[in-house]
Amino acid sequence: MKQLITLLCIALFSTTLLAGCGEETPAPQSQAAKPSAQMAPANPAAPEASPGKSGKVTETMDASGYTYVQVDTGAETFWAAAPQFAVKVGDDVVVPEGMPMPNFSSKTLDRTFDMVYFVPSVLVGGAESLSGQMPADHPPMMDGNATKGSTTVETTDVDLSGITPAAGGQTVGDIYTKKAELSGKPVKIRGKVVKFSPQIMGKNWIHIQDGTGDAGVNDLTVTSDVTANIGDTVVISGTLSIDKDFGYGYAYDVIVEDAEVTVE
Repeated sequence: MKQLITLLCIALFSTTLLAGCGEETPAPQSQAAKPSAQMAPANPAAPEASPGKSGKVTETMDASGYTYVQVDTGAETFWAAAPQFAVKVGDDVVVPEGMPMPNFSSKTLDRTFDMVYFVPSVLVGGAESLSGQMPADHPPMMDGNATKGSTTVETTDVDLSGITPAAGGQTVGDIYTKKAELSGKPVKIRGKVVKFSPQIMGKNWIHIQDGTGDAGVNDLTVTSDVTANIGDTVVISGTLSIDKDFGYGYAYDVIVEDAEVTVE
């Protein structure tokens, strides 16, 4: 009977995701939806946490708008994180499939986790903990059926006039039109910060624009450990990645990860 109730809870949760906000639904046939690829631990010898796990909370803490829970299924333990919710040690929970983050360091908690699964919400005692909305500064999630470019900043009040390309570099428009030939190569772009999201999954997420490129292909996402303010003119340098899928809807046509960012 307990197993039946657990299965019903998982089925109900999945139905809620599919019927709810589109940005919370993973692409059904995407790479992110394959448990064998997504849920594989960084260390092959470590216990594997598969989707839809149920168990008891053995440890919990809050940090930066998230609640972290360590869950004991009786056969294994694993960590998951979701937008902040009410939970306590001993609570029964169901954790859906999420985005794995190996060797995740939380500066707020001053702690490094071998693996954390980021999920939109956690079922506590059979009730969904939250509406499923991520914190305001969380990197955007999109439906697998959404058009590409939905993870970009569509509109901005930042003045983009008078921005000159970096010497020997590219424009944002160039990055999109030449992405195939630039993939895996160093790029250098000058632009203005139109969105800054600090310390999400251990990185600062920066969106820059320079006034080039059409709507949907005029915004470049950059991750870095550098802090910048909206409106700052910056020069970013790093290696371009294309068609980057972090799993669970975090998909980008182009992105520069762990970039060097110089605020001018």
